[in-house]
Amino acid sequence: MAFFEHLENLYFFELKNVPCFIEEFEFSRAVKHLAGVFEIISFILKGGLLSYFRNLLGSREMRILILGLDGAGKTTILYRLQVGEVVTTIPTIGFNVEQVTYKNLKFQVWDLGGQTSIRPYWRCYYSNTDAIIYVVDSADRDRIGISKDELIYMLGEEELQGAILVVLANKQDMAGCLSVAEVHQALGLDALKNRTFQIFKTSATKGEGLDQAMDWLSNALQSRK
Repeated sequence: MAFFEHLENLYFFELKNVPCFIEEFEFSRAVKHLAGVFEIISFILKGGLLSYFRNLLGSREMRILILGLDGAGKTTILYRLQVGEVVTTIPTIGFNVEQVTYKNLKFQVWDLGGQTSIRPYWRCYYSNTDAIIYVVDSADRDRIGISKDELIYMLGEEELQGAILVVLANKQDMAGCLSVAEVHQALGLDALKNRTFQIFKTSATKGEGLDQAMDWLSNALQSRK
């Protein structure tokens, strides 16, 4: 700014007795505006503008749906992410919605009930969804086929074509549960085309695997911008 102050003083010294259509006040204001322009250019060249927009985009609230059959651990996972501890829950009749901040991302997380009578209404919440967290009860061998059917049907919806998919093979701490590889195969994930997805082994009650899943999801969302 010292250069521009010197330029302004030089003008008044040289032109103070010379008639001019530009008033001194206007010239002074123009010089200050020019100084501002140079500061903006310097800001851009130093990467400040890119950093600003990166931070701005990073703070945008993402819409995340947590889906899966009843009893899979969806609500436990939601509150693990929000408060970092296990919260006593009851079966979700309808939905729970919470804001979750993870690193520099803000999520609006919708936990939808998984009972048979509620699943047809999942589609009412698909609009503008950025990502789906699909929770599977790895210990529920009898219903893994139903879990697959619901997943495939859901992913066929037009409104979810661009949504990133995270599959959580939950309850990995329980004896006799399916392994991650078995859940992957049972859900037919290898058949997914044009879909960004990943599967993780988790235990919602112990908090295991959730950080890895959220790290991957955060990176996937940021890479998509």
